[in-house]
Formats: sequence, C-alpha cells, structure tokens
Amino acid sequence: MPEISRFLGIVVLIYLSEHNPPYIHVRYNEYQAVLFIRTLNVLAGSLPAKVRGLVAEWAELHRDSLLDMWETKCFRRLSPLI
Repeated sequence: MPEISRFLGIVVLIYLSEHNPPYIHVRYNEYQAVLFIRTLNVLAGSLPAKVRGLVAEWAELHRDSLLDMWETKCFRRLSPLI
C-alpha cells in the first residue's frame, strides 16, 4: 500500500487496486481508519477528533488528486498539511 503523505504523525495510504468507491487509509499511533475520498465519512476504524479534522482538511485540499490517482492507478506523493 503506497504512502501518499505523512504529516504530524499521520500517515495517509491508498491501495490502487481496491474496489470502488474510492477511499484512503489513515494511521495515527494506535488508530486506523478508512475514509471515503468524496465525502470523508469514516467507513471503518476510528481517529481522534482532532486528527480526523486534520485529515479532512488535508483531503479537501487534495481531493481532485486523490480521485485522479484512484482512477488512473498512478501513484504519487502529495504535499503534507503544514
């Protein structure tokens, strides 16, 4: 699973061979979650509220790139949230 970005202890990953709908995996310490890219709703797992907010902010900035990666299956790193 390629690592898309890493910031503030948060790791964002994506499986490019997974099924629809498009989603990302997020890891933070002992927490793990899967979030839909389009809605940012949590599909599985959990994150602390502050971390979930940071991930949502980051994903909103990169939503088009994430969806493009999902559709084209071309992996690339995305800039972290600073």
